[in-house]
Amino acid sequence: MSARILLACGLVLSAPLAAAQDPAAARQASSAAADDMSQMDHSQMDHSQMDHSQMDHSQMDHSQMDHSQMDHSRMDHSQMDHSSSAPRTPIPPVTADDLAAAFPTLHGSHAHAGAPVHYLLVDRLEGWDRDAGSGQAWEVNGWYGGDIHRLRLRSEGEREDGRTHSADAELLYGRAISPWWELVAGVRQDFAPGASRTRAAFGIQGLAPYKFELSATAYIGDGSDAALRVEGEYTLLLTSRWILQPRLEANVSAHEDAQRGEGGGLDSASVGLRLRYEISRRFAPYIGWEHERRFGDAARLAEADGEASRASRFVAGVRFWF
Repeated sequence: MSARILLACGLVLSAPLAAAQDPAAARQASSAAADDMSQMDHSQMDHSQMDHSQMDHSQMDHSQMDHSQMDHSRMDHSQMDHSSSAPRTPIPPVTADDLAAAFPTLHGSHAHAGAPVHYLLVDRLEGWDRDAGSGQAWEVNGWYGGDIHRLRLRSEGEREDGRTHSADAELLYGRAISPWWELVAGVRQDFAPGASRTRAAFGIQGLAPYKFELSATAYIGDGSDAALRVEGEYTLLLTSRWILQPRLEANVSAHEDAQRGEGGGLDSASVGLRLRYEISRRFAPYIGWEHERRFGDAARLAEADGEASRASRFVAGVRFWF
């Protein structure tokens, strides 16, 4: 092997001299050296003493090299300069004019500025037909104002067999106390049952954790006339169009009123489940089921008037807003 190396080196070193004397002989010698070096085993050579810093690799064709057998784990990259170069277009420093344009001075309550808006929701407009008779029910909620101050309108009622069992309307002022809760105060007018009456209303409503819509309102009238209504709803999106809405309502009275069918304590409670399909976001027909029960003196007064103390019914209706 050493003899072959010496022979090849001799041929290479003699090539310039031969080229000067005989070009044909030089080409023959160079070809012989190349043929002889192709048989050399470079894996046995010791390159550790070679000075690679003086080698010019700019003319080498690396595209033909096979690096698949190279062991990169033994390479020392600690001396390589990995620092990134500066951007071609440096980012200019932020000036006072830039800050003024990004954060202008706000005058007044900028977050709640703008013209008042309105919203009216007919949450329930439904009917039913059962053995005991057919009936209708409604529930309406609306407001006018901004994010903080609002004028609210609420109304709900129920009719059966051409007779109005209950009907009321409330006009309230609402004041937001947090992003999710609002205090309300105003008046409530009862139209049925019995003679009409007017009471003051105070309450709170809003969105509880886990997106439960809650409302609690106290009503105070003449003398010992006082009552409390608590309502809760939850909106469950089955799909983007199909929506399931459970609902719970409870009514409490401070004293008995036989003319209105109210007993002291918990008067009545109802639970319902409605499934609607939103043809559009503003309009949705629905079907549902509701169960209502009276308690204590209220149940006794209802039975004395020929009514059942508890009843269930299937309903169908529409929900819309504008």
